Amino acid sequence: MHREPDLAALRALALVAELGSLSAAADRLGVSQQAVSLRVRGLEGTLRTQLLVRSARGSHLTREGQLVVGWSAGLLAAADDFTGVVGALRADRERTVRVAASLTIAEHLLPGWVARWRAERGDDDVVVRLESVNSAAVVEAVRAGQVDLGFVETPSVPSDLGSATFGHDTVEVVVPRHHPWAVAGTVRAVELAATPLVLREPGSGTRRALEDALAGAGHPLHAPPAAVLPTTLGVRSAVMAGVGPGALSALAVADDVRAGRLARVRVHALRITRPLTVLWAGARPSDAAADLVRVVREDADRTPLGVRH
Repeated sequence: MHREPDLAALRALALVAELGSLSAAADRLGVSQQAVSLRVRGLEGTLRTQLLVRSARGSHLTREGQLVVGWSAGLLAAADDFTGVVGALRADRERTVRVAASLTIAEHLLPGWVARWRAERGDDDVVVRLESVNSAAVVEAVRAGQVDLGFVETPSVPSDLGSATFGHDTVEVVVPRHHPWAVAGTVRAVELAATPLVLREPGSGTRRALEDALAGAGHPLHAPPAAVLPTTLGVRSAVMAGVGPGALSALAVADDVRAGRLARVRVHALRITRPLTVLWAGARPSDAAADLVRVVREDADRTPLGVRH
């Protein structure tokens, strides 16, 4: 099996040819003369031929050494190009914070955080690239390295990712204002579990919180859904149209409740909450991403999530 030559050794040999000595090549590379000599000897061992003649008067390349230097020129140039492209890619990554957020956070919280973060950074050209998906998809995007940060609103936080919980959100049952539940103002968990509801899709943190809360109360959700929709707006519209009661974040329905378009219904002896958590892969997020997390946590400390609505 052929061993591939070491690029660092090829570069050292090329510099000896260009500059005329091991010491000059060492100065250019910022290493010791011994280190350059060892690299060349290693290359000679790999190629099984002498490349450099060393003497008290200096060093010069053998015929084979000259051939190797000529042949390696294109390879070293390609390596330089590759290094430059990778460096540019890294610089672009460092100027972009890629975020995946579940719908409630993306629509109601993240815009304010990003605005404050950008204001604090001034003329910094770092930008946020946002993808809005459900909590399950956020987790997978973080695991796959597709995003730097993921914001989820699910009771189940994966243990294989870095995480920080910065607040809690309440999931509320809502109905049109003339619905019988709106008149009563309350519903029992057993009746809620047996009622066809307008729900988000499986994988949604909102749906998971509702299902977990009812199961924990001893009344698992068992009625077939009245409708399953992939967006908060879709659920709100279906509930307003009378398709069925729905369960949504208090953040998502606050304006509709104030305007009288929807009515909150208290579930007897049951409060449905879920943590709001930021996720990242590895030991810690990048510097820019970590700074965004700082803004999120400071904002939550000033106005604790779960009471602001």
